[in-house]
Amino acid sequence: MTINKQPGFAPAASPHASTAVHTSDESISAGETSIPSQGEMLPAYHARPKHSDAPLPIIIVVQEIFGVHEHIRDICRRLALEGYLAIAPELYFRQGDPNDYADIPTLFAGLVSKVPDAQVLADLDHVASWAARNGGDASRLGITGFCWGGRITWLYAAHNPQLKAAVAWYGRLVGDKTLNNPKNPIDVAVDLSAPVLGLYGGEDTGISLESVE
Repeated sequence: MTINKQPGFAPAASPHASTAVHTSDESISAGETSIPSQGEMLPAYHARPKHSDAPLPIIIVVQEIFGVHEHIRDICRRLALEGYLAIAPELYFRQGDPNDYADIPTLFAGLVSKVPDAQVLADLDHVASWAARNGGDASRLGITGFCWGGRITWLYAAHNPQLKAAVAWYGRLVGDKTLNNPKNPIDVAVDLSAPVLGLYGGEDTGISLESVE
């Protein structure tokens, strides 16, 4: 599967704000890599401080439904400036390229809904393992994710007992179950092995405050 590696935002993420942040990579090392996972090579973007002798704390950055576009890459660069090894894997790469979709409903129906949670969680395990072998400190592993990635963040916090912290930027907590998405965060809350900070909007009509509570 060919992934669009050109800098920029996913078409379905329009309109793009003129104030979008672009973090300089002058004092960090950032770029693309491939991570062995489940018999295939998982594309990923990573960033780290340019000069560091000690193993770095690891943050896995989980994409929105738009894939690893410029916003997610910049989150990695911002984390690198704070001293982290940050990795954002292309978690849709087996099913397709989000850059091929111009609007959110089509993107969700044609690609996002086809990505199994089990596949994603296994890929994230391989990302964590890769990071530990490439300058990361496995004893300081965290995860953060946005929207679709917020939900995955909750699931991964219940999946990996080695995780030390998680931050979910929204992401649904309840909803319809499918073969690809058999559990919701609320179903696995009892299995959380690390503290999770969930950040939700009081006026977000897509995720009710009732479900957050």
